[in-house]
Amino acid sequence: MTDAIFIAVSVLTVGSAILALEFKELIYGAIALAASLLGVAMFFVMLDASFVAMFQVTVYVGAVVVLVIFTIMLVRREAWLQVKDGSRKVLGAILGLSIILALGALYLQSGLSTLQTKENSISIKQLSEEMLTYYSPALIVVGLTLAGSVIGALILSKREKGEEE
Repeated sequence: MTDAIFIAVSVLTVGSAILALEFKELIYGAIALAASLLGVAMFFVMLDASFVAMFQVTVYVGAVVVLVIFTIMLVRREAWLQVKDGSRKVLGAILGLSIILALGALYLQSGLSTLQTKENSISIKQLSEEMLTYYSPALIVVGLTLAGSVIGALILSKREKGEEE
């Protein structure tokens, strides 16, 4: 059973990474990148590294990919906004439901719902103290990088608007 799940996650991860490189529209490439990064998070869940998996989803999918999508939507307003036929909506709904079902099955199979605390596990208080003391420079750099990306996207958006008028 585990081998079949590993192969399925591998195909999803590598396939979506290839799609991220091959799409002509940047928005579709960013969505495929998010799927690929979710596949990497699934590998961490399979390795029983649930904290690293949640960190992967939070930082890479939740912050970086959303920032990339936000930047693309802010700078470029093109054909991806228009749905010409209803088949794309149906295909999108089917794809979304299948991803939700796959993630749900992976969650149920991982045993995260019945996770027992171990004697040598780290507490939330210890983790937060580490993040705010030892890792604070890295968090500040990541925050400044994300803020700089948003400011750059706003400047590019304003420059394009000024050129059009």
